[in-house]
Amino acid sequence: MTINQQIITIGLCALATVLTRSLPFLLFRESRPTPKYIQYLGKALPAAIFAILVVYCLRNVDIAGGSHGLPELIAIASTVVLHLWKRQMLLSIAGGTAVYMLLVQLVF
Repeated sequence: MTINQQIITIGLCALATVLTRSLPFLLFRESRPTPKYIQYLGKALPAAIFAILVVYCLRNVDIAGGSHGLPELIAIASTVVLHLWKRQMLLSIAGGTAVYMLLVQLVF
């Protein structure tokens, strides 16, 4: 890739980033109420994205072989318990990841 192509690529990426970040503020002004479907998407999409991430993370778990999916099950349970206890998303994710990595590296 030439230097001109690199500059054009970086410029287009920067433009796309600025456009996608500023577009909602241009479309949904404070003077007008936010449409109901946008409010619905704001409530429904976070849970849907997390569900997709869980399915994606568990897609290769082999229940019939090796550890029978126990590290994954224990990590998910610890994530749920941490989240119900502290209600801190980052703590829950980091704690569940740490539990899983410790189990995979040291136990299973």
